[in-house]
Amino acid sequence: MPANVAIIVPAAPGDIAWRVLLAQLQGANAKEICLVLAEGDETPVDMHASAFKVLHAPVGRPRQLNAGVAASTADWLWFLHADSVLTPATLAAMHEFVGWDEDAIGYFQLRFLDDGPRWMFLNAWGAALRSRLLGLPFGDQGLLMPRRVLHALGGFDEGIDRGEDHALVWTAHARRIPVRALGASLRTSARRYAEQGWWRTTWQHLCLTRTQAAEFSRQARARAAIERA
Repeated sequence: MPANVAIIVPAAPGDIAWRVLLAQLQGANAKEICLVLAEGDETPVDMHASAFKVLHAPVGRPRQLNAGVAASTADWLWFLHADSVLTPATLAAMHEFVGWDEDAIGYFQLRFLDDGPRWMFLNAWGAALRSRLLGLPFGDQGLLMPRRVLHALGGFDEGIDRGEDHALVWTAHARRIPVRALGASLRTSARRYAEQGWWRTTWQHLCLTRTQAAEFSRQARARAAIERA
């Protein structure tokens, strides 16, 4: 029997990296696989399996993610970036975590493909440190959760241009929802670092993470305090 999970993959306009991922997902044994293209993106999708759904939503990752959630029916939700690359261990860990049926958010260990600078191992190390010590995995680590957990968190904030995944995790912390490392790795492209420069891109991400953490943590604590009052 397929796992009761919907795999939701939002794609930016013109991005076709999802073709590799969708080919891999044919062996995921999931109930649903939803590719969410941006409105106006007419890229042909040559996938005909019954589990696949292709839909369009207003451009923007949080809006596309929420549209994928609304179009799916599975009890579990797995959010993947279009340039994610899976391994057999990734899929095995996904199925195991779904089987536990815990009110928690799972994430994978980030690894980079060989399409970026040689220093990307430092970024992978930094992501592991951020996730393990601070409990802050990001969307490129394949956030996996029951639908009921996402509903309790209010879904992805469509008022945020960037960092909707970061904000969601802070909301989970404020509401005492556990964040679990799943052990297996999930690979993603490092092409942006190659195109824009390793140091520049890494520094921009560090600065943005610090700014978002201060803002999102404050907002999440304030909302949680109001709800408990």
